[in-house]
Amino acid sequence: MPQEKVPVQWKISSTENMKSVEQVGVAFAKPEHAHSVHVDVADLEPGTEYYYQFEAAGHQSPVGRTKTAPAPDDNPEEFTFAFASCQAWDNGFYTAYDYMAADELDLIIHLGDYIYEYGIGPNGGDRNVSVPPVYRSETETLDRYRLQYGLYKSDPNLRAAHASAPWLVTRDDHEVDNNWAGDVPQDPDKQTRNTFLKRRVAAFKAYYEHMPFRMAQMPDGSSQKLYRNFTFGDLAEFNVLDTRQYRTDQACDDAFSVVGCSERFDEDRTILGDAQEQWLVNNLKASSATWDVIANQVPMASMDFEEGPEEGYRMDQWDGYVADRNTVLDAFEQHVRNPVVVTGDFHTNIANNIKKDFENPDSATVGTEFIGTSISSGGNGVEMDDFGRQVLSENENVKYYNNQRGYLRCTLTPTQWRTDYRVVDYVTRPSASIRTDASFVIDDGAPVIQSL
Repeated sequence: MPQEKVPVQWKISSTENMKSVEQVGVAFAKPEHAHSVHVDVADLEPGTEYYYQFEAAGHQSPVGRTKTAPAPDDNPEEFTFAFASCQAWDNGFYTAYDYMAADELDLIIHLGDYIYEYGIGPNGGDRNVSVPPVYRSETETLDRYRLQYGLYKSDPNLRAAHASAPWLVTRDDHEVDNNWAGDVPQDPDKQTRNTFLKRRVAAFKAYYEHMPFRMAQMPDGSSQKLYRNFTFGDLAEFNVLDTRQYRTDQACDDAFSVVGCSERFDEDRTILGDAQEQWLVNNLKASSATWDVIANQVPMASMDFEEGPEEGYRMDQWDGYVADRNTVLDAFEQHVRNPVVVTGDFHTNIANNIKKDFENPDSATVGTEFIGTSISSGGNGVEMDDFGRQVLSENENVKYYNNQRGYLRCTLTPTQWRTDYRVVDYVTRPSASIRTDASFVIDDGAPVIQSL
């Protein structure tokens, strides 16, 4: 692209053929923003399906579909959304997105690891396509992050999913650096704090440029406010979290399974930061929605990953930040009618009951959690493995496990929540079929997962 701004015409229509135009306008794609545009259209009807299209330099984009949220005082009879995470481009094809696009959803949520910062080999990993040498290095500079997003977005199934429904997105770790925490990189011995913050500036900027954000999410240097709240009539309220930017460094050397880590109970440890935690608690107290949804990156319910009588917990998830979790679960128990957590990160399908006292299986269930597998990260996977059998045997609150790729589709009504675990048998080659491996429901007023 030339180093000059380019006018981009946009239009909104109530019909897919774009004949009934509701609004038009022009935005300028500027080189300092990688020639991206962010158009925040106002004065649309609530709860209404719309279509949109862009035109620049004589070229028209495909037509995209979106849907506005119901008004706060509306009473929707049904709301359907899907969520996904973890899509390492070189680990396989994004087949699941093709099926997600066909679902004509009210909303799609991406819970992080939209890209991975790692270098990509000459044959594109499992995709077996030639990749230029510039992709070999780890992603650390603005130009390199932009290239990584461009490569990922070259996938036609991902583009189809973006064009099929409105998206809510939040970031996990790989959009910047594996397992980063606040201003601490994965490898402090290789990156100084200042070097890492400069990397964060580049990563946040490229993330904003390539994602469907409003202007309020434009980064300010190495800061970007991602936590935000959305209502869909009186049926559902979504609190979208950021569990990376404000967290304390992981406890006990950030191991996957740590036995006897007392540090994780420290009251000053945080995964949310004080401001976000208070914002979340206030939202939960004030909500009158039937379903209060926490869109969250890492598993919230406690899970013991140590085989046998000893208990081992992963420090990168909420198990490493017990004080913050207790605060949120207190709010669930005292103020929330139906708290449901939707989670990414884990590359595995899991359904959890969230217990207030995890060491007592008979303690009250105060919420539910659906953990979604990856789109491609980890390769094909299997229905069940030794790790899954261990997780199920060691954790009574875990009701389901599957280690294949796919996405979760959730259908909400005033009386019931339904989650379908949609899986494909392989991602290392394209065109896999999809099936629903398991379905679960939650009844209004009873925060316990029931199998269908």
